[in-house]
Parts: sequence; structure tokens; C-alpha cells
Amino acid sequence: MSPRSGQHSDHPQRHGHDHARPVQRRFAPAPPHAHRQHQHSYTIAHHGKQIRFGPVVFWIVTGSIILMGAWSAATATYFAFRDDVLTRLIARQAEMQYAYEDRIAELRARIDRTTSRQMLDQEQYDQKLTQIMKRQATLEARANALGSLSDPSITGSIKPPRTSLNDTPASSATPKPSPINNTVIFVAPPDREARLESRRPAADPRNTEFAKAGGADATLAGLQSALDKIENRQIATLTSVEDSYESRVRRMRGLFSDLGLNMAHMDVAGPRSGLGGPFIPAKSPGANASPFERQIYRIALTRAQADKMTRTLALVPYRKPVVGQVEFSSGFGVRSDPFLGRPAMHSGLDFRAATGDPVRVTANGKVVSAGWMGGYGRMIEVDHGNGLATRYGHLSAIGVKVGDYVKIGQVIGEVGSTGRSTGPHLHYETRVHGEAVDPQKFLRAGIRFSQS
Repeated sequence: MSPRSGQHSDHPQRHGHDHARPVQRRFAPAPPHAHRQHQHSYTIAHHGKQIRFGPVVFWIVTGSIILMGAWSAATATYFAFRDDVLTRLIARQAEMQYAYEDRIAELRARIDRTTSRQMLDQEQYDQKLTQIMKRQATLEARANALGSLSDPSITGSIKPPRTSLNDTPASSATPKPSPINNTVIFVAPPDREARLESRRPAADPRNTEFAKAGGADATLAGLQSALDKIENRQIATLTSVEDSYESRVRRMRGLFSDLGLNMAHMDVAGPRSGLGGPFIPAKSPGANASPFERQIYRIALTRAQADKMTRTLALVPYRKPVVGQVEFSSGFGVRSDPFLGRPAMHSGLDFRAATGDPVRVTANGKVVSAGWMGGYGRMIEVDHGNGLATRYGHLSAIGVKVGDYVKIGQVIGEVGSTGRSTGPHLHYETRVHGEAVDPQKFLRAGIRFSQS
């Protein structure tokens, strides 16, 4: 394409029959306006064809081509860098996905830690509760062991211990050896089982798991405190019972010592009534026994010894034969005979009493004499074994016969003035191996024993 100045072509067309002749060129003058038009137009020639464009069309076509080239370049550049953009987008999406998965994993780890902590707390709670239940069972077994001890108020062999515990109201009431009524019944709290499912929150938002754990701990602490009180009460009761038995044994040994009696020999001579059974040696507590079990064993031995000595004491006439205030009209030893006025040996004690007053035997034994016997008048003699015997003279009536077995405090006759007597009274004798001894020795020992 090129702009033309005056003519359409520099070489006119030739015909075939003009080859021999010279070409005559003719130039015609062009109009002036055509020349200016040709100067501002563009022509495209192709295979002998010409296409003329105006400047407006030319620049439109040229601008379009430039725009299309720019667009193609931009498109090529975009597609050239498209893989990197997609890669970055995929990496960003993967990073977000990984972050999301990490967040989920962290939340799951938190849930697992919370679950593990709950399970650990639940396990610790169960262990504590199991320990409390075992302790309760132990205390109940101890209560049964204490309940197996004989009640001192029934036999009268041991005075009820008077103790005051710090955890009870101030009083002198006797602590019972079997505090079953004070046994705590454990009821597991509603939140004992740790569940992972969501629970409806309480009205107070501050009631968190920590608060619940604190409530469970407070409940367990309360149960432990209750068991501590029961255990302390049992220990105090057990100690009091042991002290009572030991004190009783000491007092009985003191009584035998005061009277100069051999307790072992008296026990052998004691009555054998309604006793028997196979011999089963007592088992002593092992090395792993608790202090409570050892104390129970000691109490059992002391109680057996106290029971044995109590049965033996039942054969010792240290009680008074009449009820009421003791008044002697005549003592033991040398005195002036009431009938002859000469010195004479008085082998017993004369108790002031009225005719018909009951006379009671002062120890267990067997009636060996019941009837008239010279200056004694109506007289009863009771053999208590081990050479001990008692006589009751000047009776107005006799309530037993020879061969009868009598027990302490049993009425065997009535006061009178039979035989060699100046008036109603009771003549009471204590004999050891047939020799009369001062009954006041036994009576004084009995008074000390009862007051100790």
C-alpha cells in the first residue's frame, strides 16, 4: 500500500500485438482536488487489484489490530502465569484446610483432655468412695465386735464408764459400745458418673464442673468427718471398757490380797455347773493386725480374767447378811459372857435386827447344816468351798434344808432369839478351814471393793 501522486500506474497495459511498436506514453493532467485526495488516501495492491482506504478507516483498522494484539499479548501472559496463580490458590486453600483440620484436632485434643480429666476425677472419686465404704464396713465390724462385749449394767461386774466426747453434747451419759445408730449410709451423688454428653446448665452459670467437683469433695469430706467421729467414739468406748475391766481386775486382786486368799486354788475348788464344749485355742492377732484388733484381743483376755475372778468372788463371803444400816451389838473376840459375866470368846458378830427380818446368805455355797444346834438355837451353816464357811444363828425360822445350793443374797431364814440369846439379833460367823475368823475383815474388804 502506498499513496499515489498523479496517475494510477507507471506502466500502461500492453496488448500482444503492440510488442513491436514503441509504447507511447501519454500523460493527462490530473485535477487539483483529485491530487489532494490521493495524497491523504491509502491503497493496497494485490495481484493487480488495488484497494484504497481513507485515513479514518485506516486508523480504525490499525487501532483494531493494535488492540487485538494487546489483548492477545495479555491473554498469552495470563495463560503463561495461570499455573502459578492456580498453584498459589490451591496452596492457599490447602493451607486453610490444614488450619481447619488443625483446629479440629486441637478441639478434639481438648475434648480428650477434658474427658481424661473427667475420667481421672471420676476414678479418684470412686477410689475415695470405695475407701469410705471399706472404712464404713470396718467400723461396722468394729461396732459388732464392741457389741459382743458383755454389758456391765446387766452383770453388775463392771461399772458403766462415764466419759464425755468432744463431738457430743456435754453430758455424763455412758457411750454405748455399739454405735450402729450413728453409722452413715452413703448415697452416691447424682453426678457420680462422668458423662460426656452435654447437660443442661443450671440456673446459676457459675455452677461449673469445678464447682461440682468441689461439691463432691465437700461431700466426701463430710463423710470422712462423720466416720472420724464414729471411729473416735468407738476408740473412746473401747478404751473406757478396757480401763473398766482392768480396774475391776485390780480391785478384785486387791480384795483377794487383803483377805490372804489364793485365787487360783479357790478357782479350782469353784462349782462346775453347766460348763463345757470343745477346746479351741484363742487366736492371737497377727503382726498385720490393727491397733483396734489388738485392743479387742486384750479386752477379751481381761474380760475372761474378770469373769473368772467374779465367779471366784461369788464364793467369798464379803457381803453383809442383813439389809440396812449395819449395827453391831457385840464384836468378834474376847468379851464378858452375857449370862455368866465371865470372859468368853465370841466367835462371830451380833447384828442388831428385829424378829422376822430376812437373813441373806453372803456367798454362793451349799447348805451343810440347817436346824437346832445348842447355844446357836436354830442355825444354818453354808459351805462356800476352799475351806470357807458361814454360820447364821439364833434364827426364828429356817427357809432351806441340807443339800440346797444357795446364791448370793438369797433369803435363807429370819432373825430371832433362839438358843443362848438375850434378845432378837443375828449371830454371824465366818470360818476358814473350821477356824472362826473376824467377819469384819471380810466386810471391810467388801466395802473397800465396792467403793473403789
